[in-house]
Amino acid sequence: MNATLGTAFVVLGLSASVAGLLSVSWGLATRSPAFVVRSRAWVALLAVAAVGQVAVMERALITRDFTVAFVAEHGSHRTPALFNVATLWSALEGSILLWVLILVGYVVLVVRRFRHRLDDPVVGWTLLVLFVVCTFFFLLLAGPAHPFARFEPWAGYDGPGPNPLLQNHVLMAFHPPVLYLGYVGFTVPFALAVASLATGRLGEGWLLEARRWTLMAWGCLTVGILLGAWWSYEVLGWGGYWAWDPVENASFLPWLTGTAYLHSVMVQERQGMLRVWNLSLLCATFSLTILGTFITRSGVLESVHSFTESGIGPMLLGFLGLVVATTVGLIAWRGDSMRTVGSIDSPVSRTAAFLVNNLLFGAFAFVVLLGTVFPLLVEAANGDRISVGNPYFERMTMPIGFALLFLMAVAPALPWGGTTGATMAERLRWPAVAGAASMLLAVGLGSRGWAPTLAVGLAGFSIGGAVRQLRMAARSRGLRGLVGRSSGGMVVHIGVAVVAVAFACSSAFIRQAEFRFDRPGERAVFAGHELVFEGLTTVELSAKTEIRVSVRVDGRTYLPAISTFPFGGQTIGTPATRSTLRDDLQLAVLAVPDEGSTTTVVRVTVQPLVVWLWVGGAVMAVGTALAAVPTTDGRRRRAASEVVEGSPDGVTV
Repeated sequence: MNATLGTAFVVLGLSASVAGLLSVSWGLATRSPAFVVRSRAWVALLAVAAVGQVAVMERALITRDFTVAFVAEHGSHRTPALFNVATLWSALEGSILLWVLILVGYVVLVVRRFRHRLDDPVVGWTLLVLFVVCTFFFLLLAGPAHPFARFEPWAGYDGPGPNPLLQNHVLMAFHPPVLYLGYVGFTVPFALAVASLATGRLGEGWLLEARRWTLMAWGCLTVGILLGAWWSYEVLGWGGYWAWDPVENASFLPWLTGTAYLHSVMVQERQGMLRVWNLSLLCATFSLTILGTFITRSGVLESVHSFTESGIGPMLLGFLGLVVATTVGLIAWRGDSMRTVGSIDSPVSRTAAFLVNNLLFGAFAFVVLLGTVFPLLVEAANGDRISVGNPYFERMTMPIGFALLFLMAVAPALPWGGTTGATMAERLRWPAVAGAASMLLAVGLGSRGWAPTLAVGLAGFSIGGAVRQLRMAARSRGLRGLVGRSSGGMVVHIGVAVVAVAFACSSAFIRQAEFRFDRPGERAVFAGHELVFEGLTTVELSAKTEIRVSVRVDGRTYLPAISTFPFGGQTIGTPATRSTLRDDLQLAVLAVPDEGSTTTVVRVTVQPLVVWLWVGGAVMAVGTALAAVPTTDGRRRRAASEVVEGSPDGVTV
């Protein structure tokens, strides 16, 4: 029953998306807005289909209905309740279901947002693009990623459950959905960009809408990436949180281009510049989400994040080619209409700083993209398998990161026009003092090496500049001055600086060692910490068997473990972590006694400031929320843009 009902919802969704696509296309082609307005009914059916198919799959997982192939391959009676629900996004077919649910949710929000302007051609074209994307993903569900295929279980059958790595920490329940909210959210600003190109409405009014949707997606992607890093740190037990894994990079690339857009869009609003660049950034960001989906779900690489090989790879690659060809063609077609009307008044201005900022983000994205896809291109060309390791990424991205930290401090202090050296010296005096004091403090606390010390100094410089801007805003408008795009952006800058310091110091000053224990009571000393081996305990749980190693560190007992899952005898580690504001100590079990051996091997990792990664991420999330709060000026600009952009004659602001 679940397989039949789920398939029916997939067919309903595909039919509704195609019908909506045809209805909006006919309305735009014949200039009959009524057909566009009627698309609300098709969106409602899309919502029913998207919610229905996910509800059916969750019901099948919860009831362990092994007649559904996806449940038979990834479900199990042994899986705990929380991870049983999260099994939906632990494998390819279910992840596409989640993707479609979030995509349709955004379509519903767009229709709700523009409910009084559905007869506007820009809104019509936006819906057309969204229906095209929905149609493609429903085609995936109806074809190679069909999640409701049937399976005939034999008596007593029980599935293997999800990947053990994905049911070993509660973050698995939250990291993918939040990441998808960001990933899929970039579809809306992309649709607005295509709509503006298709209609020729290329003024600055549409940017107000595109920026809001981009900010929402960017904030979710930021939180999703940090939750993923936290999951990696807590589960994999290797003492790190970011390995420049191709799938990590696939989520980081649209974050970089989205960040570039959120900065450069202000230049277009103020100066009328960078129209082509901003449209290109939105189109590139969406294209990178499709590329990331291809990398993750096509089976072209091996990664803890990637799914098994499937037949959706060619379809994703074809869709990516269609997206790139269409957007490049539209931008080339409208090139003459997007000539810059503004200019840079002075090389020492906020406009010039934002231009440099965008060049740096573009270079950052290019470096990461090259290191990610180059091994795939080599393998496709001659079959050789190569890898691009951490040294490449660290060496190439470090100078760009330093330059961005410097600009984070300087750019907000610059006026949009020219300025004098004396004015800049006055504005940057206290931020510079904060940066110098940060470097001295770092050296006093034991920082060695130019890179982490410089990172701390530039972060202090940047935080000082952001605090200066927030102080001025609060002084002029009180607490209301702390909300809105400008002040929210400064809070985000503070969070980025905190993350940069934590990343630099935890990477530079990591200390690791392995210790072998044969008998309880054996001791070891590492990095000023005393370790005492207390013995082993075997614990039988519903989904796994744990061998817990009891280790007392500085008088407190920790229980890192090795977990064995029944299916295939898969064994993974479960580290134990002690976090403080100063440093983290993590214990990971590498080996336990077996036949012919009485040795337990424990790896100890000590890293400073790791917890500040998560603190900085929380600050970034708060800053994003503050930036999304509309201010009086923002409401006036939005009202003006709705009147002008929505006018029948198509005049743009």
